[in-house]
Parts: sequence; structure tokens; C-alpha cells
Amino acid sequence: MRLARLAAVAIAGGVMSGMLSGISAPIAAASPLGAPAVDHVEWAKWGDLSSLRVYPTPAGRDASARPGASAQAGQVWNEVLALAPDADIPGMYEQFACHWQFAELFEPGKVSWNLEPWRPEVSYQDMVAAGCNPGGTEEPF
Repeated sequence: MRLARLAAVAIAGGVMSGMLSGISAPIAAASPLGAPAVDHVEWAKWGDLSSLRVYPTPAGRDASARPGASAQAGQVWNEVLALAPDADIPGMYEQFACHWQFAELFEPGKVSWNLEPWRPEVSYQDMVAAGCNPGGTEEPF
């Protein structure tokens, strides 16, 4: 996957090392952009597995691709939780934060950022090396 290869390069170069270590999503639910970063979310099934599709707005895509955007990930995650409170599952925020940092840089315009509760919790380095999809390939939808 292109995202996994390019993200691995970012890690190897030390560009993004340690950005997710110890991060937890803040509780307040306001967009840091002044406009919503998330258009909508929907749960989908892939066989017996669930996936939360997060559809970013154009403003969200633009903001996520800017330098320093990782600082906004927790605030934008609260937009996701406002739309899908049941997404507050261990590992889901970390997948979202990885997509927030890398998706628009390495796969611009990807329709949705897909987060799966069945994926293992892994270190930041392993999350990025797996293209934000640890524990298996990206679902085919």
C-alpha cells in the first residue's frame, strides 16, 4: 500500500517520531477549524468485521494536510465521537490520528478514512508502518 511505504519513509527519517505517544482525545467537541472537519460517518460490515467510515469535509482534508495538523487530531476526533459515540473504543483514536496525519499527504482525496475496532493496539511506529491499518490489509470498500 502506498500509504504504508511513504509513512515508513517518514518514520525512518525521524520526521514524525513519537507524535502519538501518550496522546488521548480531549473531551471538548468543537472543531478547531471553525467549520466541521467531518462531514459524516457510517458503520459498515466487511464479512463479520465492522469498520467506521469517516468522511472528511474539504476543510478537514485541507487542515489535515498542513504542517502541525497532528495537534488538531484530538479535537477533530471529538467530531467523530459526536457522530458515532460507540467509536470510543481502544485503538480507534490512534487509527484516526494516523489517518488525520497521513491520508491526505499520501492518498489525497481518499473517499473515507476507515477505522476498525478489531485492529490491534500497536505502537505509533507500528501504526504508521502498517499504513494506519495494523493487523491486516485495508478492507476492500
